[in-house]
Amino acid sequence: MEQQTSANGDPIVLVRDVYKEFHRDAITIPVLMGIDLELKARDFLALMGPSGSGKSTLLNLVAGLDRPTSGQVIVAGQDLGRTSEGELAKWRSRHIGFIFQLYNLIPVLTAYENVELPLTLTRLSRRQRDEHVKAALEVVGLSDRLHHYPRQLSGGQEQRVAIARAIATDPTLLVADEPTGDLDAKSAGEILDLMERLNQEFEKTIIMVTHDPRAAQRAKRLAHLEKGVLVDALPSQAETTARREASA
Repeated sequence: MEQQTSANGDPIVLVRDVYKEFHRDAITIPVLMGIDLELKARDFLALMGPSGSGKSTLLNLVAGLDRPTSGQVIVAGQDLGRTSEGELAKWRSRHIGFIFQLYNLIPVLTAYENVELPLTLTRLSRRQRDEHVKAALEVVGLSDRLHHYPRQLSGGQEQRVAIARAIATDPTLLVADEPTGDLDAKSAGEILDLMERLNQEFEKTIIMVTHDPRAAQRAKRLAHLEKGVLVDALPSQAETTARREASA
């Protein structure tokens, strides 16, 4: 997996004055109201807020799974609101790695096969896919579980397989929706250690939605959504401490 760079320092994610509404019969439901957000390469943002505040909606917009009602969402240089559905599918397979709360592994596939699945949508040869799968599973510490099925793994191991699947294509951006929400404290800590490593060692840009303040403190920046409005993103406690130590 290559380290990530950003040409000319351009932002990986640029959200400009974004509004998102949903319509239910004759009722308009505003979800996001005038969101502005920018992430540079190697940022790690934790997005917090109460249920219904619009966190997952914003994550879906950045991941190209939905479109804004108005405003711009530009990710990896692509204006997602002006991209066709077919082009978006190809773009997501190249640029976005998804990490979900409930893993979303296919139970009849082994760990190896689950990780290989998104690679079948690429032009990689079989040998290249094999190299990517094994490298990704090695990064998450599961080289000895290649041929295990999800039912043979613990919850923490299943999430590691899901993370391996997310990074196997070497995406530009990792989007994680409550990645520790279904795990015990020990497994959650191990997953957060892994995500910190992906950000710091492999320089992956990450947006993580979480309700857990302990998880949020692992990120470099914190942002809060309140009723569809984004509170200014600030450095996390961990990042502030690191900066102080670096300047001491």
